[in-house]
Amino acid sequence: MHVISVRTATPTDLDGARAVMLDTVYREFGTGYLPGWHGDIVDPGGAYLLPARHTLLVAVDEAGETVGTGALDARGPGSPPNPGWLAQRYPSGPTAQLRRVYVRPECRRRGIARELVRQLVEFAVADGGYRALYLHTDPAVPGAEAFWRSLGKVVHDERTDPEHPHSLVHFELPMGR
Repeated sequence: MHVISVRTATPTDLDGARAVMLDTVYREFGTGYLPGWHGDIVDPGGAYLLPARHTLLVAVDEAGETVGTGALDARGPGSPPNPGWLAQRYPSGPTAQLRRVYVRPECRRRGIARELVRQLVEFAVADGGYRALYLHTDPAVPGAEAFWRSLGKVVHDERTDPEHPHSLVHFELPMGR
């Protein structure tokens, strides 16, 4: 079994992190790069390494290859495209949003995503200014919805919302101590 370590990204990790993220949006989501949604992928350093309350984690194998990513920032969900009540419940600033929790398909089912999330939650708690941990996922990605349901609670399922008929499922995770 290969040894994977999860750690805070450095500038030298950005190319590997970007590759994991782009591969995911192209292969898993089928959307490809969309500038309005994926600007942080192009500049993960500016999005996650520079702001003090943001972070980017990488999962790296023993050969130094990045096999997973996880990020957190202080931006809540915007409205639109999300319902206004959701943006009000999770405002920017006191909301830690988990983003880009991606693991290469060949490395899944080994606890990597769970460790990424554990460290992101730890980061949010240590910050001291976050009141809530929020994320959304695309349930069409195999295993994604079940994974997040095992860690948090659903606060909105767009598949049952006639006013916002998209496909995302929104979650809140416990802050945990």
